[in-house]
Amino acid sequence: MTAPRAIHFADPLPAPTLDQPAPERCIGTPPRRTTWELYEQQGISMGVWACEPGAWKIAFHAHRHEFFQVLEGRLQLIADSGEVREYGPGDAAIIPAGFSGVFKVIEAVKKRYVMVDQPAG
Repeated sequence: MTAPRAIHFADPLPAPTLDQPAPERCIGTPPRRTTWELYEQQGISMGVWACEPGAWKIAFHAHRHEFFQVLEGRLQLIADSGEVREYGPGDAAIIPAGFSGVFKVIEAVKKRYVMVDQPAG
């Protein structure tokens, strides 16, 4: 049996997936998003994500957490409580399970991400 190889963010990126937030969640024009998923298995996903300026409502699943690090650009997380947090190049954060609010891309952004789906129970 061959042991799994370690995944590195510097590994060659796979073909990207393009999408946009659902129109009913958007605040203004839906921005184009690009995802290069490097790894996805057993409730863990990691990769690189880029997005044009824009804003949309988000509501994280009760069991999904996201760690991210901004490589380029600026974004804001605006919690339903009104708290605003801004992130730029080099900044890292966690969006906790159950977070809801607005994800706002101020300047075209590129970030590394790791999402973890924690089993219920």
